[in-house]
Amino acid sequence: MKVFIESYGCTFNQADGQIIAGNLQENGMVLVDNIGEADVIIVNTCYVKLPTEDKMTYRIQKLKKEYPDKKIIVGGCMVEIDPEKLNKLGEDISWIGPHQLNKSASVVNASYCGEIIRETGFSKESKVGVPKVGDDSLIHILQICEGCLGACTFCCTRFARGPLNSYSIEDIVAEAQEAIENGACEIQLTAQDTAAFGRDSGVKLSDLIKEVANLNGDFRVRVGMMHPKNILNDVDGIIDAIKHLKVYDFIHLPVQSGSDKVLSDMRRGHTISQYKEIVSKFKKEIPSLTLAVDIIVGYPTESDEDFGETVKLLKEIKPSLIHLSKYQHRIGAISSSLVEIPHEIMKKRSKFLSEIKQEITKEENKELVNTVQNVLVVEKGSKGGYIAKTNSYIPVIVEDVELGTFVNVKITEATSTYLKSELLEE
Repeated sequence: MKVFIESYGCTFNQADGQIIAGNLQENGMVLVDNIGEADVIIVNTCYVKLPTEDKMTYRIQKLKKEYPDKKIIVGGCMVEIDPEKLNKLGEDISWIGPHQLNKSASVVNASYCGEIIRETGFSKESKVGVPKVGDDSLIHILQICEGCLGACTFCCTRFARGPLNSYSIEDIVAEAQEAIENGACEIQLTAQDTAAFGRDSGVKLSDLIKEVANLNGDFRVRVGMMHPKNILNDVDGIIDAIKHLKVYDFIHLPVQSGSDKVLSDMRRGHTISQYKEIVSKFKKEIPSLTLAVDIIVGYPTESDEDFGETVKLLKEIKPSLIHLSKYQHRIGAISSSLVEIPHEIMKKRSKFLSEIKQEITKEENKELVNTVQNVLVVEKGSKGGYIAKTNSYIPVIVEDVELGTFVNVKITEATSTYLKSELLEE
């Protein structure tokens, strides 16, 4: 039997797709890159935003129309968040919930034989150390925990991922070691909230980072998104861990709004004062730090004054990366009962922040022009050349290098999203 898998969304969901592939291959199924060759198509969905929901819906409908003779199975967050809509897309579609990946082969077998199987519900089963089939990338995604401790009013992902379930440090380190031995040069520690790791088992994220970073080999560790409220218990420990030579000087610390009132309405669990204190500590101890933030523009209770506070915060902390999202209702989310602000206002605010984002990030990157950077070459560029990462996790375009190697480059040009460079002779 031949199976085609396509995964959407976050790094964690990409890793889920690798687990599905590993389970199928372990059970004798053939994975194909050409959808036309497949007997079964698996769509591993993302459902975080409304445009993504529309994209998933359209994709499933299109596949059913274009490939009426192939079996289609849906996995990912859509399965748990919106089974009603999924059912309307076809009563003949089988499902694999994100906590039921170990049953992937049985669902595919049953579906191929004409049965409709829908595996859903939460599980405490670990996703570490299980068979995985990646894309031969030098980047290894390592899931350290699933679920979260949050109650954010705008989020529907928590309904798919459930309560926090941290995996064993020993198992995580063992998988990292195996990946490095197999040629991985970048280990990405990922979760819905890496800062929540161990809060249910009594261990700390900082200890995990250090154990992975202390493994033998030439590699870098990237730590995924951390919720500010959960980093508060171990700020100094995490700073110390990120100072390790093998860990990128990078943190992804979503703030979502610069207004304490809006943060309270969102049930974020932290204040702007606490957030700025965290950022200040990191930047003081790690001057080369790359700070990535997330901002939701136009939350239903966001006034002009609240928006002004967000502008003020961004200009003050000057993050190197800013991810902007216009607010939209999500199924099951508490904020969906609120009245959305006029879309013209939301659009205007988003455009204003986008311009600020371009200014801040380009200015930050400009400071690196004419500097010499030791970069890790991680992947081929889509338009030629190679993509490398500085120690601060900033992407650099470089020519004529070997994947998986560290090289010295001189930065020649800066944009708001990446750097250009020339290779220096050894």
